Amino acid sequence: MILTVTLNTALDVTYRVPRLHPHTSHRVTGARERPGGKGLNVARVLAALGHEVTATGFAGGSVGAVLRDLLADSPGVVDALVPCAGDTRRTLAVVDETSGDTTQFNEPGPHITPAEWTGFLSRYGELLAGARAVALCGSLPPGVPVGSYALLIRTARAAGVPVLLDTGGEALRRGIAARPEMIKPNAAELAELTGSRDPLPATRDARRRGAHAVVTSLGPGGLLADTADGTWRATPPRVLGGNPTGAGDSAVAGLLSGLVEGLAWPERLTRAVALSAATVHAPAAGEFDARTYEEFRDAVAVTGAAPTGSPDAHRGTRPHNPRVGRRA
Repeated sequence: MILTVTLNTALDVTYRVPRLHPHTSHRVTGARERPGGKGLNVARVLAALGHEVTATGFAGGSVGAVLRDLLADSPGVVDALVPCAGDTRRTLAVVDETSGDTTQFNEPGPHITPAEWTGFLSRYGELLAGARAVALCGSLPPGVPVGSYALLIRTARAAGVPVLLDTGGEALRRGIAARPEMIKPNAAELAELTGSRDPLPATRDARRRGAHAVVTSLGPGGLLADTADGTWRATPPRVLGGNPTGAGDSAVAGLLSGLVEGLAWPERLTRAVALSAATVHAPAAGEFDARTYEEFRDAVAVTGAAPTGSPDAHRGTRPHNPRVGRRA
């Protein structure tokens, strides 16, 4: 079983409009509600890849009840969310159908009490007993200590369970010091962590801060990974138009499934980039377009370098285009 943790779950509401004009009224051409928060998106993609997945975090109030009802319709995802008194947040995405651009509005989330946090920690410890890997994803709701991800990482490591951390800001800074197996920042989060906007040295700097591997999302430019086995760049064959919401979460699912399946880094990165691109073509986060995934997983170019610190660490190798199959 793979465990995903979404402390700040959300009910994702997506509106589609012909064109977004500020300061005017709009006629919505389509509306959709989905259980959201980064970890829940990751969970649905992992389940679609054939993995057993358990999702935990907090859910509360009337919005939380709707979220859990919708999550019950997500095939292959086991609901282990912990109740809280506050209302689960909503996120609103407005998609401009003319430009393809998305405007996002994110509520802060419910205030978590010390007793609720203690109850979650107990549940988390129970779930680790059956987990092969853990994804810790997204923002922290109000009331949860900023060092909470570091605590969850140390708890998982003590249980022998590898952790992928996907967050930003001070939560990332403290979490990386607890030595997770992997982190997956985007370029902005990486720059905030390291102070450098040059992706390659910043990715290597982040790994020196404690993570065993750092995989940086370069948006439409693909992924850059610095690992104990070497430095790798995975690039999609072309840039796709569409809704990028959830693309990073699908990349996390690709990386985590590859870790659990024991894939080499080129195969992990290929899967992650192909899933990310396929999510841009999907109607909602937590889903991916199967046809795009099939096309891209044969066309992603992965170039590798020798391990960091070796004399030829910057010398590229020929592109690597592995075929990554769906897990049986």
